[in-house]
Amino acid sequence: MTTWFISDLHLSPARPDIAGLFQRFLQSQAQHADALYILGDLFDAWIGDDDTSDFVAAVQAALRQFTDSGVPVYFIAGNRDFLIGQRFAQITGVQLLDEPSVIDLYDTPTLILHGDTLCTDDISYQRFRKIIRQRWLQKLLLALPLSLRMRIANKLRAASKTQQPLSEQQLKIMDANEHAVREQFIQYDVQCMIHGHTHRPAIHQHRLPNGETAERIVLGDWYTQGSFLKVTASGRELISDSFN
Repeated sequence: MTTWFISDLHLSPARPDIAGLFQRFLQSQAQHADALYILGDLFDAWIGDDDTSDFVAAVQAALRQFTDSGVPVYFIAGNRDFLIGQRFAQITGVQLLDEPSVIDLYDTPTLILHGDTLCTDDISYQRFRKIIRQRWLQKLLLALPLSLRMRIANKLRAASKTQQPLSEQQLKIMDANEHAVREQFIQYDVQCMIHGHTHRPAIHQHRLPNGETAERIVLGDWYTQGSFLKVTASGRELISDSFN
């Protein structure tokens, strides 16, 4: 009995090595799992469910083959692929979840989310997120011609590549805020949380106001290696895998 969690793969045609490792994961470790949870940023950019490019079709086919094998796949959108919708779900067999969601993980109520909402010190991003997640704006974006959306996505990718390395202070601002984390534990009455987004894989312990200790597991990104969380009834383990 095993459940897998992954996030922040940032799949794109520019990184076939990441896509290849993802497909190998679906065909090997993830086989016969109880479930697979993808907690956002599966894609580096998602311009809409009407994208029929060869790369997207290949990823969708791999997911469909996997879900057809009987393993349920659940998806929570990230800040890069929040435009994924029901058409993608129908093509792949993936089940879309609300963010956040509470799941029963081997008798442990567990809160799962992408994680960007926890980074409350990053005020400018939170303002942007509040705007870009408006339904009317998303509908407006999806109404643009596919070719235009693709050009916009390419420009955003190019801009991110030329971005200067972040300072320690900037990295701290972009990390999960302790108060925001505790609020989530209290609001949803759980003692386990799993999220991605920050690209800092680790297992953290948090002392709650009632004196109890809660556990927060952060998933890693896939820029330099594969990153997985393996959970069984007896424990959990963060695992990395090379592209070779």
